Amino acid sequence: MASIFTRIIDGEIPARFVWKDDVAVAFLDVAPITPGHTLVVSREEVDHWIDLPPHVAAHLMRVARVIGRAQDKAFGRRRIALVIAGMAVPHTHLHVYPIDSEDQMRFELADRNADPQKMDQVAADLRAALRAMGHSEADV
Repeated sequence: MASIFTRIIDGEIPARFVWKDDVAVAFLDVAPITPGHTLVVSREEVDHWIDLPPHVAAHLMRVARVIGRAQDKAFGRRRIALVIAGMAVPHTHLHVYPIDSEDQMRFELADRNADPQKMDQVAADLRAALRAMGHSEADV
């Protein structure tokens, strides 16, 4: 059975995409820890990140770095966090999100009732920052 992320990638489930290329996609987490919390997901459905083909793992890291730079421009937080947990969904994904302190690196802080209009604006702001950096992958 396809993972929820494969179903999102295939368009069966809606998401706020900010990046699409042949190897990876990125979309806002539906339960963000902080505004801008983005998941960078391999198109290839691989459960554990250590099992990714090396070129895919490297690509995900490059995309996460670009997303992080755009988050830095768009949201101006102190740092950009990167977490690879993979416990909730058996499909490799990187959590990239703006933080002001390490206390914000806890999944229990996720906003499970995030305002849809604010999420739409966050996605638009992030896509705009990516485009301003010259990334056409944000034209989603």
